[in-house]
Amino acid sequence: MPLLNLTSPTSATFILVGIPGMEQLHVWISIPFCTMYLAALLGNCVLLFTVWSERSLHQPMYLFLSMLAVADLTLSTTAVPKMLALFWFRAREISFGACLTQMFFLHFTCSAESVILLAMAFDRFIAICHPLRYGAVLTPAAVAKTGLVALLRSFCIIFPCIFLLKRLPFCGPNVILHTYCEHIGIARLACADISVNLWYGLTVPLAMVMLDLVLIVVSYVFILVALFRLPSRTARHKAFNTCGSHICVLVFFYVPAAFTALAHRFGWSIPRHVHILLANLYVLFPPLLNPVVYGVRTRQIREKVVKVFVCSKSHFLGE
Repeated sequence: MPLLNLTSPTSATFILVGIPGMEQLHVWISIPFCTMYLAALLGNCVLLFTVWSERSLHQPMYLFLSMLAVADLTLSTTAVPKMLALFWFRAREISFGACLTQMFFLHFTCSAESVILLAMAFDRFIAICHPLRYGAVLTPAAVAKTGLVALLRSFCIIFPCIFLLKRLPFCGPNVILHTYCEHIGIARLACADISVNLWYGLTVPLAMVMLDLVLIVVSYVFILVALFRLPSRTARHKAFNTCGSHICVLVFFYVPAAFTALAHRFGWSIPRHVHILLANLYVLFPPLLNPVVYGVRTRQIREKVVKVFVCSKSHFLGE
């Protein structure tokens, strides 16, 4: 289909190329991507169902984990179905409105996940450094307010990007060398000055995420100091295990996010297909691995998952 040369952004049609230079491998690439997406859906849904079904898991740590699972599901579902449609059916066209919607939810979810990970670090800090105050500090109301803060802060950071893009004229050809829409990738197609988009898109969201990361690091410094002060080696080992899963999740989220953001803006020497592949894995790996890490490393979740599904099977069989 011929590309459109339009100056009205609201009626513009964008073309998603996929992974440049690897178009002939799209079908083969889609197989592991689809498998990972389905596994991520299954793992996070099982985690959410288990936490919802077991009242003993209605504690701040597991409620924050449920928030993370919802964010992971949103992140992967925002990008992967359109990606698979592109790979399988060559459904490359996407309207300006749909592109903005996808862009908003991708960046919104990433920002919300950063706040949730900070809340999980604070949860571990209180549990280890001030265990007697845990119940008084992390009340159900405090957990609910944390979730609301994650939503509101992310909305306030990402929503201006919509207006920054809607003000731009797009003269075509509107070809996005990616499998999904993101802020700077859309802005670079405009036939106008995009310095405001570049400034805002790099500094504001990155500054907020970096602030979260600094606070997480500070929390873990205090946690490590408290761990070394514990008299019992068994107690230290148990306390460190409760933090191990969260540390793995932090690595899964922040390392690919930092690489993707910096490579997209500064990594001109990195081949385009490598950058796009890593960006695709970023929306798949954290949602896939987070429930696996917590399911494997957290004894309470392992036991409750088995209990919930054994009880469900017994109920289904009428035993």
